[in-house]
Amino acid sequence: MRTIKTIERPPLRDQVYEALKKAIVTLELEPGQRIKDKDLALEFGVSRTPVREALKKLEDEGLVESLPGSQTRITEIQLEEAKNAFTVVAALHGLAARLAVPNMAEEDVQLMEESNGQLKKALENKDVLHAVEADDRFHEVILSASGNHEIGLALERIMPKVRRLEFSKFSSLDGMKSIEQHNKIISACRTKNQNLASSLVEENWLSLGRLLVGDSD
Repeated sequence: MRTIKTIERPPLRDQVYEALKKAIVTLELEPGQRIKDKDLALEFGVSRTPVREALKKLEDEGLVESLPGSQTRITEIQLEEAKNAFTVVAALHGLAARLAVPNMAEEDVQLMEESNGQLKKALENKDVLHAVEADDRFHEVILSASGNHEIGLALERIMPKVRRLEFSKFSSLDGMKSIEQHNKIISACRTKNQNLASSLVEENWLSLGRLLVGDSD
């Protein structure tokens, strides 16, 4: 048996895509900013082909738009689009919680507690990047335990619109409310209360949406 095997690496287009998506979501690349595939290729140290493939995927997801002359523009943040996204995100996360609770072990609940503690610390330090990453880890425990890969795939396309708005308005948010909501979710998961966990997770996302884009009524 061979112990030395080829090390698998993500295709260049996927690496470029993930890097650009993160730059867009965190507002390193600002709404309305123009970028060129030639310049990006030089920065990444790759050919223009993986850059163009990554930009095409980002355009399909509504994060960039093509312009004449091999230029691309970062799309503006659309509040109505974000409002619609929050409705879908909340429903998908709520479904994931309903599916996850019967499968969750104490180790999963402890991971949620750990992530929530990291979120609290990041909020106290006004560290938006680490706060969002900790929140993602919290919900990823539930998504993973749900056993439904399709939910995660659907969220991958929608979440950047939600997170980009969150980054833009982070300073005006009362993140400690989310900490309290997470504690209730943890309790519901620990006691195997599917319906309660699902409704709490859904409300967690809907309440964030109301803070960011206003009431959906």
